[in-house]
Amino acid sequence: MNTSLLIPPCGGKLVDLCTPPEDLEALRVYANTLPSVVLSERSICDLELLAVGAFSPLDRFMGREDHQRVLDETRLANGHLFPLPVTLPVDDDADIHLDQEIALRNRKNELLAIMTVEEIYTWDRDEVAQKAFGTLDLRHPLVAEMYRWGARNISGRLQVLQLPRHYDFQDLRLTPAQTRARLETFGFENVVAFQTRNPLHRVHEELTKRATEEVNGVLLLHPVVGMTKPGDVDHYTRVRTYKALTENYYDPDRVLLALLPLAMRLAGPREALWHALIRRNYGANHLIVGRDHAGPGNDSKGKPIYGPYDAQEMVARYSDEIGVKMVPFRMLVYLSDEDRYEEVTRIPENAATASISGTQVREDYLNNGRPLPDWFTRPEVAEILSETYPPRRRQGVCIWFTGLSGSGKSTTAEVLAVMLLEHGRQVSVLDGDVVRTHLSRGLGFSKEDRDINIRRIGFVASEIVRHGGTVICAAISPYRATRNDVRNMVGADNYVEVFVDTPLEVCEARDTKGLYAKARRGEITGFTGIDDPYEPPEHAEVTLDTVEATPEENARRIMAYLAAKGFVPAAEPVSANGQREPA
Repeated sequence: MNTSLLIPPCGGKLVDLCTPPEDLEALRVYANTLPSVVLSERSICDLELLAVGAFSPLDRFMGREDHQRVLDETRLANGHLFPLPVTLPVDDDADIHLDQEIALRNRKNELLAIMTVEEIYTWDRDEVAQKAFGTLDLRHPLVAEMYRWGARNISGRLQVLQLPRHYDFQDLRLTPAQTRARLETFGFENVVAFQTRNPLHRVHEELTKRATEEVNGVLLLHPVVGMTKPGDVDHYTRVRTYKALTENYYDPDRVLLALLPLAMRLAGPREALWHALIRRNYGANHLIVGRDHAGPGNDSKGKPIYGPYDAQEMVARYSDEIGVKMVPFRMLVYLSDEDRYEEVTRIPENAATASISGTQVREDYLNNGRPLPDWFTRPEVAEILSETYPPRRRQGVCIWFTGLSGSGKSTTAEVLAVMLLEHGRQVSVLDGDVVRTHLSRGLGFSKEDRDINIRRIGFVASEIVRHGGTVICAAISPYRATRNDVRNMVGADNYVEVFVDTPLEVCEARDTKGLYAKARRGEITGFTGIDDPYEPPEHAEVTLDTVEATPEENARRIMAYLAAKGFVPAAEPVSANGQREPA
């Protein structure tokens, strides 16, 4: 197998960033005297992969020249192919200057690395969004996320003192060097990698086995266990399914399961090329590329952000340069009478076929508590998924009310909470005013403080939903980017945005506290709807009219939506005399 890879100077190991083991303790003591930057989850993933050589030839967070050329030409300043920016943004008020050494830490204050700051530069969010992701649409998770990143990036030499600690699946967390060494023992010239952030079903199993046979090689099953698409199956569940499959249904001499702690960008074609480059560093010379590979799904208008074959075309275009051949994910269909899968182009005329889409897996089977058929998924996988994903009526849900002050959010939310309790759902209510009294005491009303407040509410809501609870949030939440960030935190499948569309003049007329009047007189500044903007949702799940409809009528509209989605039982019919009738 060809292992001539572009790897960092010291061999792609932890010490590749040149920290002799005997000096580690002294460096840790020294680092405690330095100013610190606390890394985000995304930056921690990036730091780990930089340290072990997975992003080779990149060995640091990008400086200005690398960043700009990657955006413009998908290349580093030295000409090496690299399709996506890997940067370290810092808060606008961070006291950082050139030639300074800083300690990079995680949120537990654990020391990870020391950076010598060699560059500080500003970056343009819209430019990055348009060039790297091809869209400014806030339904793209990274485009929404970037709005909370600092306006400056820093770059410089890294000394990594400790990789992020992982206590799960440690035997599967192989570095590029370890993976290449393990692959060498299989004795095959070719390695085909399979990128996945989803559970594997029979069609994926069949596809990977066929690809392995076609190249006469070994399969590197390489799932992402860092940051994936919001709402994805958690990696603990997914890895359990991968282990069950590789241990029971794959030839042990033709498959290696290893984990990749990557923070995905969901950048479609560029990301597919990035995945190919990364897998080359892990020892693969083939990559299976699916339809809409690494795509984020649809934009706010319901249209796919990337074309179905854009990713395949981009990887194929650069295949020779990076030494990784593109293996297309062929569409396979189950032939019921023959108990096998076949490519759609080879299906006999009038053959009986069966297929299940990803949406059907969630909506028709998992959400309804129905077992997945054996022809679609292995029983071990079906059992694991059913344990993790209960029927929709037992899943958590967040109902997020947004609208101007005085629009009727809290009143309708109160009525809705009672109706949900009547239907057996335990409900938590996070009202904006109440949250500011307890969770967000001390925050002001600047845009930054408002965003912090809304993200705090969103974080609490996401935890409630994750544990199967129902949460109603009622907050002005004036900015689209922040609301989309919350949607991503919670997971789009379990998030219901309710736009309380009440005209400003009606809200002012209802204002019992006189806040609008004070804002008009200039006694209050930064008041939403007066001298601070409110950005209405463009595609809310439910839009309410509080002028023509009562709070109870609006609450029933939301209940009807929740019933249609399976979160509560469908309402019983009501007779002419007002009595409920059996359905």
